[in-house]
Amino acid sequence: MKRESLAVIVPVFNEERGIHPTLQYLRAQQDRDFDVFFVDNDSTDNSADVIRSYAATHELSGWHVISEPQKGTGAASDTGMRAAIAAGHTLLARTDADCLPRLDWTANIRAALTPEPHGDGLEFLGGLLVSRRDEGEPWWRRRLLEGAVYLAEAFGKVRPGNRGTEYLGPYMMAAGCNCAIRADLYLAAGGFPRTRIEEMHEDRALVNEVRKLTKNYRTRRDVVVAGSSRRVQAWGLKNTLLWYKDHAFKPDHVDIR
Repeated sequence: MKRESLAVIVPVFNEERGIHPTLQYLRAQQDRDFDVFFVDNDSTDNSADVIRSYAATHELSGWHVISEPQKGTGAASDTGMRAAIAAGHTLLARTDADCLPRLDWTANIRAALTPEPHGDGLEFLGGLLVSRRDEGEPWWRRRLLEGAVYLAEAFGKVRPGNRGTEYLGPYMMAAGCNCAIRADLYLAAGGFPRTRIEEMHEDRALVNEVRKLTKNYRTRRDVVVAGSSRRVQAWGLKNTLLWYKDHAFKPDHVDIR
């Protein structure tokens, strides 16, 4: 069986000072047979140049920087996904510019999305989100943050908007910073809505469109990304949870850097 082509999509906004760890973790993946599409979402700093310089220094010819001037993680992610599909990639993964994918991340995504009998045959997956250990957070607070993720997942399963006869399977939380999908399903589902982060949680919207088309999706605990705690540091845990609960908390400034 011919090996399918994997692409990683990373939306980027004003990450000049903090993106180096993400670049290092992507370059250190055990399965390095993938391209990366960094989508510069109209940054006002030198994010794009930092990425290009890193890629050139390490001779990463499969790393691409493209531009999406329409503000929003949904718009940037969709632009990256469609650019990857146009380039011939059939397996698509997404993470964020402040996240650290575990070193077996791409390998486990490929195994999960590859058709049986050579792989697990999934069409869509959401991975496990843990806390970064390099941001000064004590262990007990990291565990509290991870517990909040499980709480959000449990709430999503009983949330009325995630239940209905149109869905073929149960609700699954798939954070935008750690999800993967087959290209044909991404197109059939309409892709990430091209919205601003304060308008809609684009990851939840994609999950619900996928659920209308297939039962072939799972949470994969072996697909692990360490996420940043900077939003919690800026807003506090309560307000962050309210933000993810249909934007019940509405801060003046949503782009935390």
